[in-house]
Amino acid sequence: MRLSFEALRASVDRQWNELILPALQSYIMIPCVSPAFDPSWQAHGYIEDAVELMKLWCKAQPLPAMRVQVLRGKGLTPLLLVDVPGDTPACVLIYGHLDKQPALSGWLPGLGPWQPVERGGKLYGRGGADDGYAVFSAIAAIVALREQGIATPRCVVLIEASEESGSVHLAAHLDALGDRLPDPSLILCLDAECGDYDRLWCTTSLRGCVDGVLHVRTLSGAVHSGFAGGIAPCPLRVAANVLARLGCGNDGMVTLPALSVEIPSDRAQQTAGAARVLAGRLIRKIPLLPGVEPVASETETLLVNSTWRATLAVSGIDGIPLVADAGNAILPQVSLRISLRLPPTLSATRAAEAIRGTLESHPPHGADVCVEITDALSGWNAPPAARWLQAAMELASRECFGAPAESVGCGGTIPFLPMLAQRFPGAQFLATGVLGPGSNAHGPNEFLHLDYVRRLNCCIASVLADCAAAHVA
Repeated sequence: MRLSFEALRASVDRQWNELILPALQSYIMIPCVSPAFDPSWQAHGYIEDAVELMKLWCKAQPLPAMRVQVLRGKGLTPLLLVDVPGDTPACVLIYGHLDKQPALSGWLPGLGPWQPVERGGKLYGRGGADDGYAVFSAIAAIVALREQGIATPRCVVLIEASEESGSVHLAAHLDALGDRLPDPSLILCLDAECGDYDRLWCTTSLRGCVDGVLHVRTLSGAVHSGFAGGIAPCPLRVAANVLARLGCGNDGMVTLPALSVEIPSDRAQQTAGAARVLAGRLIRKIPLLPGVEPVASETETLLVNSTWRATLAVSGIDGIPLVADAGNAILPQVSLRISLRLPPTLSATRAAEAIRGTLESHPPHGADVCVEITDALSGWNAPPAARWLQAAMELASRECFGAPAESVGCGGTIPFLPMLAQRFPGAQFLATGVLGPGSNAHGPNEFLHLDYVRRLNCCIASVLADCAAAHVA
């Protein structure tokens, strides 16, 4: 039987209007902040409230053979597991999470993190887009296909509650599941970005990350700058000189050979295509001050910089007083919080060794220079998309948006994707989501673009149907 996209859209719209929006609004009202930001999450019970809401909603949907359970472990956040039997040998693992970022300040008048407000086609509130919608959209897609009698794959929906903390509890849950979690034909991740709201987007790679602290010490105590200036090395200047060894020029790009990789040809082609779509719009996502220009003028260069090249950010400094408290002194030591984003295919362990060796060796003036590595996470590069998946994404995007699908890398570091890729090396990946321009997932005024999420929901259903058809026994 052939899928009717008209009937699909009608079903998805009905489910969103009658079933999903009320539940999603209730979810937004729950301050289920991730464990890294709420050490008392167990006592507060908000994560439990969120998982209970989603569990009961799933059980109320018209899928009689569906199994819904909440997995628990000592000290672990709960994991919602929804298993819907399919009609073909294919299995799709659908991923989402229910924990949230902190509230933060700066919400516009009438808006708030735990206050769902629908305004201008957008649903405001913390967690709606990142990514409370996931479980509702996954089940709605299956229901819409069943209403038309369309064959579906087995769908295992996995909703974790520690993603915003680095998915620190996910591995333990996966280990506990063991063989009960089948090898999926496709892993469908609903926690990714979209470049615009006009098409289906697929995230194909993630950068890795090495975080650390650079400590520089040159004196046993502060000394008057009038006396010691020109004699004693300033630790902040030494730190700047040491960091320059990474090759950071005016554009801020790291050129150290050990932190560079050759960009795969398919990713270069996809980036070029995405750049044509996003030309003139990419930098609007960044709040540059008037008159401040990005590090490059070409959109393609900016995309490559932010997805396949190493970059350095200094996010904190200890050892320097506030301007109001500063005197005329050369300081004895400084500590800089540094974060290096790495190309997706580069080993974070090897990168950390190269960074430490480069910064610590032969320090200027014999200064005491030490690099403390606090975290090293490798990135991820999706396996090449199978023909059926490429065709499925293209069909879904053209039917649901009237525009071709696009693929591009993401500059962030998201642990769960490489974790799933390592556990299921034979799976195909479609990482997509609703985090488009202005959605501000981790900041104030987070919103879910309601028209986009409905169209994406239709895309999800279409891809599930094509996955089932491509894996007929």
